[in-house]
Amino acid sequence: MTLTQDDPVDLNTLEGPMRTYVYRPAAPGKYPGLVLWSEIFNVTDPIRRTAMTMAGHGFIVVVPEVYHEFEPAGKVLAYDQAGAERGNFLKTEKELSSYDSDAEAAVDFLEKHPLSTGKVGSMGMCLGGHLSMRCAKNPRVSAAVCLYATDIHQRSLGRGKNDNTLDLIPEIKAELLLIWGRQDPHVPSEGRAKIYEALAKGNCDFQWHEFNGAHAFIRDEGTRYDPVLARESYGLAVELFKRKLV
Repeated sequence: MTLTQDDPVDLNTLEGPMRTYVYRPAAPGKYPGLVLWSEIFNVTDPIRRTAMTMAGHGFIVVVPEVYHEFEPAGKVLAYDQAGAERGNFLKTEKELSSYDSDAEAAVDFLEKHPLSTGKVGSMGMCLGGHLSMRCAKNPRVSAAVCLYATDIHQRSLGRGKNDNTLDLIPEIKAELLLIWGRQDPHVPSEGRAKIYEALAKGNCDFQWHEFNGAHAFIRDEGTRYDPVLARESYGLAVELFKRKLV
């Protein structure tokens, strides 16, 4: 499907304007919306390619800059040690309320977009996988994909490193798709088990997939990229969103 990239928009949040990028099919018509949450490095080229991949399957995809209150619009952190240190620092400087305000703004934008059907889903990887799960507590979100979501089992997101995402799980009515790499040191087997138990006890509607892969295996840049697992993960995500949003 041929795509178009609209001009970036600045959405109003608790902490000021949030630069947000919009990708959508070029063909006339109305399409469901997806919020795509990035890794700790902000809106990098691999994240943009993920957005275009999902938009190519018939979705309006918006990609917020998650560190908008700390970094100038357009700032991208490098995939190196300095970038990782900055991203990991900022994810625990940002207030949980700000993360949730960002999600509300993105969902509002998609729901009201003139080319939107009004149906909304969420997707993210790494930090973004965690944010996708938090976004799913919004009753307007019908489905969410969480790829190797970090910090959930440790309750370590946001200022104070004491997030309540595990406690919010029973509130989630969206269908969840969770995808993990067994060789991911950021979410070891005991961490995955804690999340699975919370989802089961919360009576959530969810799919659970574990692959033999490292952290960031869907990122099409760097040595950890696994194109086979990436293709499988995209297929699972598209199936969920087509079933729940179209």
